[in-house]
Amino acid sequence: MHFDFTDDQREIGRTARALLAARSGFERVRAVAERDGRAYDDELWEELVSLGWTGIALPEAVGGQGLGVLELAIVLEELGYAVTPSRLFSNALGGLVVDACGSQAQRETLLPGIAAGEQTATVAVASGGVAELVPDADSARWIVLVEGDVATVYDAGAGGLSIEPRETVDPTRRYARVAVGPGALSTALELPAGPGLDRAEVALSAELCGLAQRALELSVAYVKERRQFGTPVGAFQAVSHRAAQMLLETEGARSATWFAAWAADAEPDSLARGASLAKAAASDAGRHVTAAAIQLHGGIGFTWEADVHWLYKRAQVDAALLLPAARHRARVARLAVGAAA
Repeated sequence: MHFDFTDDQREIGRTARALLAARSGFERVRAVAERDGRAYDDELWEELVSLGWTGIALPEAVGGQGLGVLELAIVLEELGYAVTPSRLFSNALGGLVVDACGSQAQRETLLPGIAAGEQTATVAVASGGVAELVPDADSARWIVLVEGDVATVYDAGAGGLSIEPRETVDPTRRYARVAVGPGALSTALELPAGPGLDRAEVALSAELCGLAQRALELSVAYVKERRQFGTPVGAFQAVSHRAAQMLLETEGARSATWFAAWAADAEPDSLARGASLAKAAASDAGRHVTAAAIQLHGGIGFTWEADVHWLYKRAQVDAALLLPAARHRARVARLAVGAAA
């Protein structure tokens, strides 16, 4: 049995890595952060749209590329690796939920604009009609709020929503608090929200894997160069053990994420378990590995001029988006008990 990417999937990853390295380096990340996330690169957005990435996992019938969650995860891992400031992440998650949970008519109405990047979407988990942390809600046309097992799409352009910008530790992405008020124009998606939210969690996990991988690479390169008493600090046992733990967590999270992405496309019965394993592992890896990267960089890791802190900040917020890791661990336990019974 073949357990590797196809040639086309590898080419998607190589293209994404090369493009984002050229167009979304850390100097661009820093420029956006200094403007509190208000300076997304419109030219980069148009290039991502032209490549079809806004609809990579959506059906061809609605203007998408007709590929799968796995291909989307490959792209989003690279966006995490580059800490790219872009609406692509939130738009992709919104599209996944609509595609998985909407009726045929709902999908035909909402997805063409999302796939074309013209009417962008975002998604969040709400309680009592309030979502505390919604990425790119200030620029999205469609805001998908998941509450319980119901996903509801709100037209942000029709009024009735309170969208208040929120400052977070991550200044490279815009966030807002969204509250549903009287007169909000909404459409409840026809199917249960679970499969759509699971797909969104897998996509989020992919970005976390990219953040962890970049943090690991930057740290290993630094400890090979930084010398103390004439010896590279990477040769010291405490440092090498920390780096090994970073590798272990990153690879574990990636394996869980690729399994979940594959399940979303090929074995939906395994998606619930896979998505929860992926989000729990990726949340932990993202937070732990990026924090360890700052420690391995020593005092310089805490400075504005360093690069690793962008990875740390994005990872902390990503881990808090949608459902927390503790909820996913509890779900995995319930599924295991149910399977045993």
